[in-house]
Amino acid sequence: MPAVPPWWSDFAAHLADHRHPIYAADVVAATARLITAVATGDPGELLAHARSSAPELVGALTDFFRTHGRLAPPPDLADRRAAARRTRRIGAVPGPLRPQAAAFADFLLLQRERAQQLGLRPNRLETVEIRLDTIRDLALHLEGHRAWASVTTADLESFLALAPARRASHLAGIRQFFAHAHHSRAILHNPTDPITAVQQRGFHGPTLTPARQRTLYERWATNHDIHPHEAFIGLAALLHAATITELRRFTDADIDPDHHSVRFPGRSVHLPLDSATWKALQRCQ
Repeated sequence: MPAVPPWWSDFAAHLADHRHPIYAADVVAATARLITAVATGDPGELLAHARSSAPELVGALTDFFRTHGRLAPPPDLADRRAAARRTRRIGAVPGPLRPQAAAFADFLLLQRERAQQLGLRPNRLETVEIRLDTIRDLALHLEGHRAWASVTTADLESFLALAPARRASHLAGIRQFFAHAHHSRAILHNPTDPITAVQQRGFHGPTLTPARQRTLYERWATNHDIHPHEAFIGLAALLHAATITELRRFTDADIDPDHHSVRFPGRSVHLPLDSATWKALQRCQ
């Protein structure tokens, strides 16, 4: 090759980890020939040449470049994938019940768009999919019904009884769906009105004993042989009640180094960190 790209060693290691050795060796050789032919190691340019002259390399190169942050995904890729998932869910609804399910999906997307325009917190696309999951499962459960107007409260209760642990979540989606159907005059009576679901508040999962908490604190605060990610995640959860979602979305932009504080996504204020958690965070960085 005229010049070895800076990502070359990582590319070979990625192929060795994710592909069959014979296929990986072929891809390495073919990629080297392509780089020699086009005299460039730029990911974008290389992919453009591969699409026209070596299409068999496009999949492996795209997978590597995107996995290692060397190629930005198409700006509308997430939206297109979400739209495809919604289409699959609506397509699984039996034919006579499908139009109202599609109208409900459009309503959820319009509601999300309006919230964005008003500066409010819109529903996530995952929430829209969860709602559609519920309506799809309900429609499949309502065997023999040709219209939503024939659904009764007893039908809904029998569906909710299938998963008692998710009763509140399922009822929220069903209630929203039938409220929309009633507002759009697809049904005359809302069968969800008499149904209730007692929803527990607060945390009800298992907790660690104080002795076990002290042992973990000493491990994360004093043992520098462990991975820094483990130390920070453990201390943030143990001392500051950081949730999995907050930690997954946490970025450098949420850190205030001047005040030794952080703002976990979803919280409105910065949270001052204790010395042990702050040191663990610095090790992560």
